[in-house]
Amino acid sequence: MEYKDYYQTLGVSKTASEDEIKKAYRKLVRKYHPDVSKEADAQKKTQELNEAYGVLGDAEKRAAYDDLGRGRQFRAGQEFRPPPDWGRGFGGGTGNPGAGGGAPAGGGFGDTDSSDFFADLFANLGGRRRQQYAYEPQRGDDSHATITIDLVDTYQGATRNVSMMVAERDAADRIVTRERTLSVNIPKGVTAGQQLRLSGQGQRGDGGPGDLYLEIQFRPDARYRVDGRDVFETVPVAPWELALGAEIEVATPSGKVTVSVPAGSQSGRKLRLRGRGIPGKEAGDLYLLLEVVLPPANTDKARELYQTMAREMAFNPRAGG
Repeated sequence: MEYKDYYQTLGVSKTASEDEIKKAYRKLVRKYHPDVSKEADAQKKTQELNEAYGVLGDAEKRAAYDDLGRGRQFRAGQEFRPPPDWGRGFGGGTGNPGAGGGAPAGGGFGDTDSSDFFADLFANLGGRRRQQYAYEPQRGDDSHATITIDLVDTYQGATRNVSMMVAERDAADRIVTRERTLSVNIPKGVTAGQQLRLSGQGQRGDGGPGDLYLEIQFRPDARYRVDGRDVFETVPVAPWELALGAEIEVATPSGKVTVSVPAGSQSGRKLRLRGRGIPGKEAGDLYLLLEVVLPPANTDKARELYQTMAREMAFNPRAGG
């Protein structure tokens, strides 16, 4: 059986340091991990990388392997005398490769997870086969959730609590769920769809927790419509304010402002207030959409005024339509 070059598998020289071997392994295993890689042979490649690092990542195993491989072929049945703990760390243990903990001597990769070359290395050790050991502690998965805020929160910044259900192991090593509440700082100027990253607040893992990503949503409000950093606000006005012009006070997300309604305006007219949209390096604009509101004809005086207008103004809103 042909000698298998683990140094070539990891793309390092035979004189590579322990740190260089570890860096090369981490880089390649991230590239070929089946969860992220689009390579057709990603799973096979990952198994080969794990196998190579399992030997080269441990000083004693590497020394024995180097002795074996110096300028010759390895064939099945050839005598090989590994160190007493050669197989340690390749079973179902919880330590890192070469940490000295894990499977008993003689443990190794299962037949479907390792190469024939690797299996032959362990042929003289006896004992039962074990499943492939995950050499690198895995970081926990990132979590994703949404947080709903009021539009005014992005104008001023705010602190809000968010609750979510998380899965974790209890003292008896059982998976349980519990509610977790986090206090979240809402920075000034966030926009809908933007994600806030909370480092270390994701799912737990042996290699540390993942991150939590919170997507910003604005609470629906009939007064406002948001487009990027621009905000559109509907402003009710009386018929005479449109017809005659007026100075009106408007409550906006950033506070009250006084605006001028030009005489002869129509319902639906848009007044632009520059820089009063969502704050940012380039703040958005605030657009006030004028919407006429008619006073009710619910008294004799009100009905009389409407009748006078109908007689004297001779106004037909459908003329020319």
